[in-house]
Amino acid sequence: MISYLEFEKPVASLEERINELRSLDTNHDVDVASEIERLEAKSADLLATTYASLTPWQKTQVARHPQRPHFRDYVEAAFSDFMPLGGDRCYGEDEAIMGGFAKLGTGENARRVMLIGHEKGNDTQSRIRHNFGMGKPEGYRKAIRLMELAGRFGLPVVTLVDTSGAFPGIEAEERGQAEAIARSTEACLALPVPMVSVIVGEGGSGGAVALASAERVLMLEHAVYSVISPEGCASILWRTSDKAAEAAQAMKITAQHLKRLNVIDRIVKEPVGGAHRDPQAMARNLGKALGEELDKLSEMDSQTLLRMREERFLQLGG
Repeated sequence: MISYLEFEKPVASLEERINELRSLDTNHDVDVASEIERLEAKSADLLATTYASLTPWQKTQVARHPQRPHFRDYVEAAFSDFMPLGGDRCYGEDEAIMGGFAKLGTGENARRVMLIGHEKGNDTQSRIRHNFGMGKPEGYRKAIRLMELAGRFGLPVVTLVDTSGAFPGIEAEERGQAEAIARSTEACLALPVPMVSVIVGEGGSGGAVALASAERVLMLEHAVYSVISPEGCASILWRTSDKAAEAAQAMKITAQHLKRLNVIDRIVKEPVGGAHRDPQAMARNLGKALGEELDKLSEMDSQTLLRMREERFLQLGG
């Protein structure tokens, strides 16, 4: 069952009517097939029209959709032979940030990579276990360890970013949250191997940048990427989170805005209605885009990659 967002209510009404017609007793002399076909066409058109004109705040809601695919979903659908690696060798394991050896694609043409990303979880129990994708210092130190391992073995690094931000709890601050984020960002910038980062849902603050300081940054069509959440921005500027929609509009947080500002390099198209409506198709689109980017980057030497990263981030805001 699809969980509908507030702005999808007209689509929900049509699809509910379609389901009611499908459940009718077809033994009677009532032909509902033509009516179902008409309503399906109307629903598809309405869904496409709605998603073609989403506001930044509506895109934020789509990026946070509870059924949107996360790291583990992409691991299963777009990668193979994933070997998770845990622990930061300093404090412990953080399940908000996962990573390990993997192959992009399947079969003989699969490419070996180091895969790292945020995992939010898909139900109450798993969301608590993964801390809603909010990484702690040990998570970012684990990411550093895996990036260094990738550099040692000459493996390209792929990161899937999906977090509202790094965990702000006092225990994280006590263990050096800011330092861990800074070191992770530094590790990205110093990688001697290709690195491609993808904002697959929310890209929030330094918690996202710590895994997204790559020479190529991609975003899914309905993902968002910002220094602070719209609610947080509204609370600072207007002293109320009720102005979140206005804040989202002013902050230019969508993939379309950020592509024009050269903050990201490429937009990966989502299925009509968002990635949550067809995770398999989304995984195929993502795998294809990653393969194309890595094909280009694999032809470059380490010095070229380092220079690309340096120039990329120095020109932001220029």
